[in-house]
Amino acid sequence: MTIKVLRAKDEAVLGTTGPDVFDYALDPRAIREFLIDPRHHLVVAVDDGMVIGFASAVHYVHPDKPWPELWINEVGVGSTHRGRGVGRAILQSLLNLGRELGCAEAWVLTERGNNAAMRLYSRSGGIEAPTDQVMFTFRLTSSGS
Repeated sequence: MTIKVLRAKDEAVLGTTGPDVFDYALDPRAIREFLIDPRHHLVVAVDDGMVIGFASAVHYVHPDKPWPELWINEVGVGSTHRGRGVGRAILQSLLNLGRELGCAEAWVLTERGNNAAMRLYSRSGGIEAPTDQVMFTFRLTSSGS
């Protein structure tokens, strides 16, 4: 297994992706758009030429913060490779990338009932917020997609 930080022109790496790694089918246009944006980051785990896990993030600046921050959007590992340390290896690579980018902090949201994610983030050094966080979703299209 190899861990790779994808860059622009690495679209072909996503050509062979294992089952249930991503939530939905990959969109070639969205892949290109994501990878050419220097603030978007995608780290993948590849086993025998197939993507078997990923983590995506964006680093951003804010007018009242002196350092960039890394927002981890999602970590996913195909069911065929879960429980083998793949998620942790991907996450560590993404956190290392955040350090290289000068990010002062990285953060991720998950549901308290998502036991696998809770284990992954705590075992990887994440500090659980002392109070329950609440996330609101705003639908910006009538179809909700």
